[in-house]
Amino acid sequence: MLLTMAVSLYTSRVVLDTLGVNDFGIYHLVGGFITMMGFLHGAMSSATQRFLSFELGKSHQNDLSKIFNMSINIHLLIATVILLIGETVGLWFITTQLTIPPERLDAARWVFQFSLIAFLVSVISVPYNALIIAHERMSVFAWVSIIDVSLKLLIVYLLALFGMDKLVLYAIFMLAVVSTTTLIYILYCRRKFADSRFQFYWDKSLFKKMLSYTGWNMWGNMAAVMGNQGINVMLNVFFGPAVNAARTISFQVSTALNSFVQNLQTAVNPQIIKSYAANDLDHMHKLVCFGAKYNFFLLLTLSFPIIIGTEFVLEVWLTTVPSFTSIFVKLVLVNILIDSISLPLMTAAQATGKIRIYQTVVGGILLANLPLSYMLLDYGYEPQATLFVSIFLSIVGLVARLMIISPLIKLKMYCFIRDVILRVGGVTLLSLAPIPLLTSPLPTNPYNMLILMTLSGCWVVISIYLVGLGAGEKTFLFDSAKKFCNRDKIKV
Repeated sequence: MLLTMAVSLYTSRVVLDTLGVNDFGIYHLVGGFITMMGFLHGAMSSATQRFLSFELGKSHQNDLSKIFNMSINIHLLIATVILLIGETVGLWFITTQLTIPPERLDAARWVFQFSLIAFLVSVISVPYNALIIAHERMSVFAWVSIIDVSLKLLIVYLLALFGMDKLVLYAIFMLAVVSTTTLIYILYCRRKFADSRFQFYWDKSLFKKMLSYTGWNMWGNMAAVMGNQGINVMLNVFFGPAVNAARTISFQVSTALNSFVQNLQTAVNPQIIKSYAANDLDHMHKLVCFGAKYNFFLLLTLSFPIIIGTEFVLEVWLTTVPSFTSIFVKLVLVNILIDSISLPLMTAAQATGKIRIYQTVVGGILLANLPLSYMLLDYGYEPQATLFVSIFLSIVGLVARLMIISPLIKLKMYCFIRDVILRVGGVTLLSLAPIPLLTSPLPTNPYNMLILMTLSGCWVVISIYLVGLGAGEKTFLFDSAKKFCNRDKIKV
């Protein structure tokens, strides 16, 4: 993860320099529009993951191959639907509704086509990814992630060797990367899991069951995608591609940091679902609470130094820093910190299968991002107003998730508040306490900023130990460190 984060941030810098601010913004705007059409894909991805993990949790694997084959069939249908929508509504929207310089419109159309094919390939890969996660083969994702970022690093150098349009060439290379990683997942599954041998299979009752589950998931995913990518389109209409570039950079920073949390959560997700399937609710409650707390602690440790030194990081990282990038980065990191607490609750909801009320309420909250942001922008507010709305809705969404999911999994709400909310709140306040003392006496030069960021990260770790961990966790941490030291002594 450290390697992939470093390479991802470096490649973003070089691609921004190579493409320029406007082309960089156009690529991610067009790609983001395709992601908007992918709410079907996201809904089915969650359903596939849930059904496969649930079967493994029950220790009845006879139906695993049936679920896998059905999910392949359904994903092929979804890919067909997305292709039809993309080649009709998508092309019309890209051509007529977005703010793209006329001389770059043809390039944007080519980018759309290659990005659409790449997205369809990723849709087909979902059942294979879900099967790997259900079997908890997390090392596979580590190796494939390294291959993925290595190929993207290669793209950076290849862009300079060819004379054709850089924007179109970048889209072609990205399609090649997605196709390569998808092929690796498919080949691995076919070698390791007998259940991944695709055979045409159709079970009407299983289809209805998965489709019913997917239907409610679809609403939640559509709301999340529209609330995110819809804002990107809205900013393009109000401010143009340069603001899209600034927003893209901020989300690349957050994605790089959030990948640590997402990987941690990916490892925990199958255990949460399997614990529910085995009716081991006590273990499930521990996983939900510990997952929420450690997600936040991990992300806070990584993001807090960047929030402190955002301007310095951007100046070192990028040659050209688009306007609004700094404030976007800070607000996006605050937003994902709040969302990190919700991740185990989302998985718990998926585990129960009773998601109608959950998806209706939470999806409605997330979708409110669009009208509220539009109102503020229409009144003349700056682009960052959209992120303040998103932060507010993330807090409301966390409260709603807790209220809905607690009775479903028989989790006492006060336990979650005591073990998670109060702990992360205390760590946050303690982490913020020395900031005025650290920043006021130091002149702003690179060495002092590095010292400040390092000290702020260390202080977050100390705050987590003092306030965030319970007595049992501190004892476990101390005993683990002691065993590690003793092991080294024995080796010597």
